[in-house]
Amino acid sequence: MSLRSDADDFATRRISVVGVSGSPTRPSRTSALVAEVAETFAARVGGAATVIELAPLLGELGSGPYRGDVGPAARAALEAVEAADLIVVGSPAYRATYTGLFKLFFDHIGQHALVDKPIVLTATGGSDRHALLVEHQMRPLFGFFQSLTVPLGIFANEGDFAEYRVSSPELRARIDTAVQRTLPLLAMHLRLDGELAAAAVPAFARPDAF
Repeated sequence: MSLRSDADDFATRRISVVGVSGSPTRPSRTSALVAEVAETFAARVGGAATVIELAPLLGELGSGPYRGDVGPAARAALEAVEAADLIVVGSPAYRATYTGLFKLFFDHIGQHALVDKPIVLTATGGSDRHALLVEHQMRPLFGFFQSLTVPLGIFANEGDFAEYRVSSPELRARIDTAVQRTLPLLAMHLRLDGELAAAAVPAFARPDAF
């Protein structure tokens, strides 16, 4: 599909693509990867990309155990993720899993807010030995949320970046492949979501369908 035809497929409304980087540091290779993926998706569908870096939100997210305890910037970030059409999430590998900051953020997300939501999984690590983080740690987390995690995750190691920017042609090719394979799923999701909403019929996976 060409760039123009892809955008035409999603022309009924502006698609919101929100990226979430669970890196506790800035600058961050994880944030660079999440931004690259989110912006690539947005360009292909004629949408808008927003990237949320969690590092500056740590104080607000950790201010209490309940969502009502978090500060206004953190609350706005949570609401942006819940309202997104497509979410790109990413975390560096830390002690064999995603960061505690990443988990803390999603601990505050509404339990049913991401049901059937398309999620693109990304992660970074010092070497490819951490690549299974995407499948063994991140995918089960979003399985709890009943999200639609797209099949092709994206992992990058330190050699894929130069000065905290994506520099590897191979990584860009993987991103392009992931985007291309996800577009039909996203189009189907948005079309089905609209049809169900118009008919006032809940999707099978939605909590109120049980």
